[in-house]
Amino acid sequence: MDGHSIAEVWDRVLGTQPAPPQWIALGSAGLALLAVLPQPVWRITRNVVTIAHEGGHGLTALLTGRRLSGIRLHSDTSGLTVSSGKPTGPGMILTAAAGYTAPSLLGLGGAALLAAGHTTALLWISIALLAGLLIMIRNAFGLLSVVATGAAFFLVSWYGSSELQGAFAYLGVWFLLLGGVRPVAELQRKRRHGGARDSDADQLARLTGVAALVWVTVFLVVALACLGLGGSWLVGPVPPFG
Repeated sequence: MDGHSIAEVWDRVLGTQPAPPQWIALGSAGLALLAVLPQPVWRITRNVVTIAHEGGHGLTALLTGRRLSGIRLHSDTSGLTVSSGKPTGPGMILTAAAGYTAPSLLGLGGAALLAAGHTTALLWISIALLAGLLIMIRNAFGLLSVVATGAAFFLVSWYGSSELQGAFAYLGVWFLLLGGVRPVAELQRKRRHGGARDSDADQLARLTGVAALVWVTVFLVVALACLGLGGSWLVGPVPPFG
């Protein structure tokens, strides 16, 4: 790639792109629902939410000064992030709280970028985050999941038309916003039946003395707030900071 081509790529990444027709924004929301609601489909697509969930744990651990040992993603859509450091305190609390909120917060950030016209930037930021996550993956299925997801983003961003890039980006953001809600409901259902007693919410309860149900409620409020706000940006006017 010559210098001129590199400059063109950077101009596109840093520049803005026109918003796709509203039917794409609404249609991608419908497709995202179809990727979240039917259980047979969710068993597959939930892996993307797990990537965001465990990535949230890992990134927060690093930002709060903890030492990240590795991340594992499993074929049953569960995951594990191992970090070391002080076993109590704000760093540990924020790290534990980051998992269930990460998909929704990433979706909200993506919605802000799309509403401001930064479709290409969103795709390349996603690739960069996945590349950073890949370094910390410690099992074969996790490597396959992250590489496959990153490859999809790269192929669309590099070879796809502007229309395809817009549709793919909107679909991905809607999926994170909608897919961030369902795992919280699943968590509470498991807890109600006596399962998931070492869940993030239960760990937070032990760390803070605040009931696990309160933390589940916090996760749900964050997810619904991000869905409402991010969804309004995707189908409405550009946010003030765009």
